[in-house]
Amino acid sequence: MIKKFIQKILGQPKAARGPVDFGKRVEIPASVHGINPALVDERALNVVRTLQDAGYEAYVVGGAVRDLLLGLRPKDFDVATDATPEEVKGLFRRAFIIGRRFRIVHVVYGRGREHEVIEVSTFRAHLDNRAAEQVKGNEKTSKSELAGMKHAVDSSGRVLRDNVWGPQDEDATRRDFTVNAMYYDPESQYLVDYHGGMQDAKKKVLRMIGDPVARYREDPVRIIRAVRFAAKLSPLGFKLESKTAKPLATMLKLLGDVPQSRLFDEMLKLLQTGHALASVAQLQELGLHKGIYPLLDVVVERADTAFVKAALADTDRRVGEEKPVAPSFLLACVLWADVKLGWDQRVANRVPPFPALQEAIDEVFDARIGDVSGRGKLAADMREIWMMQPRFEKRIGSTPFSLVEQPRFRAGFDFLRLRAEVADVELTLADWWQEFSMADDAAREDLIQQAKSEKGNSSSGPAGASKTRRAPRRRKPAAKNAAGNSGASDAGHVPSSD
Repeated sequence: MIKKFIQKILGQPKAARGPVDFGKRVEIPASVHGINPALVDERALNVVRTLQDAGYEAYVVGGAVRDLLLGLRPKDFDVATDATPEEVKGLFRRAFIIGRRFRIVHVVYGRGREHEVIEVSTFRAHLDNRAAEQVKGNEKTSKSELAGMKHAVDSSGRVLRDNVWGPQDEDATRRDFTVNAMYYDPESQYLVDYHGGMQDAKKKVLRMIGDPVARYREDPVRIIRAVRFAAKLSPLGFKLESKTAKPLATMLKLLGDVPQSRLFDEMLKLLQTGHALASVAQLQELGLHKGIYPLLDVVVERADTAFVKAALADTDRRVGEEKPVAPSFLLACVLWADVKLGWDQRVANRVPPFPALQEAIDEVFDARIGDVSGRGKLAADMREIWMMQPRFEKRIGSTPFSLVEQPRFRAGFDFLRLRAEVADVELTLADWWQEFSMADDAAREDLIQQAKSEKGNSSSGPAGASKTRRAPRRRKPAAKNAAGNSGASDAGHVPSSD
C-alpha cells in the first residue's frame, strides 16, 4: 500500500512499464483553456462530485471535453474514474454495469424517453502481453482478470480482453484521437492533457495517439470511427492528419474479424448521428467506399441517386432538429430500388400487385438483409413501410380511415412524401394524404368524395405511381389526427410504440 501511494504521488517510472510513451501530464487552468463550466450538464457534474466525494478521481472525458473546448454544448457526457465498475455502481441508486469485453457503468437519470445516461468508465491499462505483470499488485484487479490478461492482445495486435485497470496516463494512451483524450475536472476546472489534445483542437487536427497502424490493429473499428469523427467535425474545419488517414484503406481487411453485429451498429452511427451525407463523402474521399459492410456499400453506391440522397439529407435534418429517426426507415429508402424493380417485374408477369410486392420484399431480404438476421423488429418495420405504399393508392371506402390508424402510418407517409419529392409518385397524392391525416371526420368524407370523382380521370402503374393531377382542396386541418400524431410529416420515422 505504501509503495502504491508513493507511485501515485510521484508517478510510475516509464522504464518499469516498457517503451510505450504515455505522454506527459499537463494541467491547464481555466484561464488558459477557456472552458465555460456552465456548459457542463448538471447530471455529469453530479456523477463527478459523487465519485470525488467518495475519494476517487473523476473527470469528464472524451468528445464532451473536445466540444467544451470549442465552446459547444455537448449532447452526451462521459466520465472516467479510477473507481472500478462495482465501486461506481455502489454509489448510485440507478446504475448498471454493461458490456463484457469493455465493462462500463451507465448511471441513469430520469425515466422513459426523457431519461439521460451518463457513461462511466474505469481508467484502462495499456494492453499487451505484459499487462498481467504490470498490474499484479493492483488490489482492484480480480484473480479471474489476472488469469486471462496474457491473452489480452492476439498475434495481429487486436485487443481481445479490455478490462484491465490502470493509471490515468495509460488510459489516455489507450484512447484514439488526441482531441478525445483530455480530462476535465469541473470542480477544480483544470484540464488534464497528455498528448497535445488542446493544441490539436485549436489547430483542428484529428491525430491518432501513437502509431496509427498499431492502433487500427488493436481495434479495427477505429477505421470507421476515424471516418465518423472526420465527417462530424468537418463542418468545424477539422481534418484527419495525413499519418492517421494514410493507412485506412490498406487496413480494411482487418474488419473481417469484427462481428457483423458490431459493424452494423457502427454503420448506423455513421448514418444516424446527423452527418450521413458528410460520412458518405469521407468514405469516398478516403477510398473506403467498399469493403466495410455490405449494406454500407449499397448506401455509398446509391448516395447520389435522388431518393437515397433525399433520405440521407432528411435523416441529417431530423437529427439536427433533435427529432427521432429509425434505421428501418433509412434502410427501407436505400433498398427501395431493389424492391420496386422486383415488384414491377412480377406485376408485368401478371402476378397480382400485393403478392408481387411481398415476393419482391422477400427476395430483397434474402439478398441484402441476411447479415442482420435476428433483428426482427427492424425487418418487420421495413416490410410494413413498403407494404403500405400501394395502400396509399386506395383513397375510397374504409381504407384511408384504417390506414391512418396504423402505428407505422407516419413512417409510411414520410416514405411516400420522399417518393413524391423525387417524382416516384405524384405530389398531389402525398398532399391528399397529408390533408386527410390532419382533417376531422367531416373533412375526410369530403376528401374521399373528391377522390371518387377523380377516379375516372386517374390511373396508376404497377409500382403505385398515381397520375392524379388535381390538387386536393385545402381545408383548415384539425390539431391532431385520429392516431394522435401532429399533422406534419415530421411526426415520425419512429412508431409510437418505440
